[in-house]
Amino acid sequence: MSFATVLIVEDERIIALDIQTSLQSAGYGVVAIATSATEALESVKGLSPDLVLMDIRIRGDRDGVETAEQIRADYQIPVVYLTAHADENTLQRAKLTEPFGYILKPFEDRELITTIEIALSRHKAEAAIQTALRQEKELNELKTRFVSVVSHEFRNPLNAILFSTELLQRYGAQLAIEKREVYLERIQLSVRRMNQLLSDVLTLAETEAGKLDYSPCPLDLLKLCQDLVDEIQPHEQGSVIQFRHTDYLHPSLPWGCHLADRSPSPLPRLDERLLRHILINLLSNSIKYSTTGEPIVFALSSNDDSVTFRIQDQGIGIPQADHANLFQSFYRASNAKTIPGTGLGLSIVKQCVDLHKGTIAVESAEGEGTLFTVTLPLDRSAHENDPRH
Repeated sequence: MSFATVLIVEDERIIALDIQTSLQSAGYGVVAIATSATEALESVKGLSPDLVLMDIRIRGDRDGVETAEQIRADYQIPVVYLTAHADENTLQRAKLTEPFGYILKPFEDRELITTIEIALSRHKAEAAIQTALRQEKELNELKTRFVSVVSHEFRNPLNAILFSTELLQRYGAQLAIEKREVYLERIQLSVRRMNQLLSDVLTLAETEAGKLDYSPCPLDLLKLCQDLVDEIQPHEQGSVIQFRHTDYLHPSLPWGCHLADRSPSPLPRLDERLLRHILINLLSNSIKYSTTGEPIVFALSSNDDSVTFRIQDQGIGIPQADHANLFQSFYRASNAKTIPGTGLGLSIVKQCVDLHKGTIAVESAEGEGTLFTVTLPLDRSAHENDPRH
């Protein structure tokens, strides 16, 4: 029998003390003895017992049935009636409160303990069912929202591809080379956005299934960041990414050495796939929410134990009220509703940062731009036996 706490609501002092002794002998904790509805409700609120033993005739202007009704409605704590009244009217009123037991006085200790154990077991089972039903409802809502958002986001680039290919097919021979290049770039951009959306969807599915793994490997972070900028910038319409690597230590040198020191050192170890998800989503968001031509600063720095990525834009910013929910799946800031997007990016970023056991911070205000700072600890486990270290 598991330990549980019980509130006794009984205005007959001798009976209450006798019940308390029986419960304590059986291993239960008695949090309090209440004699009225007011005392009972205050005890439930302040002490949160696992179960309430409720006499129907108690002091005050409310009886035990009315008190049990309020406890059930406000606190979802199981109530077992312990009373000498068995008339039809009292039974009908008690049934409406959906009690977990009804014991008539006088009673045996064994009967009391058995009823309490059954009530606690039933309450636990019902709570588990309610949790499962709530999770199923949330999952169904998530699936519905997922299908709606993804369908909408796929439709836009598909329409752009269809429109551009139709124009090239009909008027390709009459169009100037520069115009054809515009339509081809539009197609390429749409394909890239669809590819990113698919990547985000698959990553989210892996996350929900618990299959998104952290697999660190040696990385030349400076080269990776430069490659990402070269990869993203020519294909995204909007701001210019300014990549800086202030204080970033040369990857071919030991951590903490100057460029003049020539002894080699192992590369820092991070998960390249997860890191690409982090940086691509943050950079793409900065471009998306910035005015064309505004600079985006992408900075890389490191120390002996960690590496830090800072991505700062001068875009529309994020209202303070939205900060707490930014990393929830499908959540979008209140001032971004008219800009295409799924609300998946930052959720995926947070998951990837967490798998690195890193941190992500945001500084932003509406109309004043946004700064994301990601700090990831460096995996040095493979360095210990490296002869170059």
